[in-house]
Amino acid sequence: MMKLALAVILFILPHASQPLTAVGFMEAGTPSYAEWSRLAIQRAQAHYPDAQIIDYLYMGSHQKDDVTEESFRLWLRERGREYAVVVRVTYLTETGKLKDVQFQEIQPPE
Repeated sequence: MMKLALAVILFILPHASQPLTAVGFMEAGTPSYAEWSRLAIQRAQAHYPDAQIIDYLYMGSHQKDDVTEESFRLWLRERGREYAVVVRVTYLTETGKLKDVQFQEIQPPE
């Protein structure tokens, strides 16, 4: 199911002509985190340009005060090495304005 969601996101991503808000996504029946998912994937591709994203997981949302954090785990393959990256996207809850995108690499046990 997640691979299907990733395929849909990757199909929509190049065709999005304008930024969509979380409210717009909810109205269309798409998960509210879809916009942030695309952003997380875009930023990860820019941050790790030689890596291929081979898997994706939405880890959930956390809200504190006026800020929401959406978390995603991407599994990357780069030059024979596989590793996970947790991408945390934070934004102002009321306006949807992006605050920050953070990356945390997680090395698999050897």
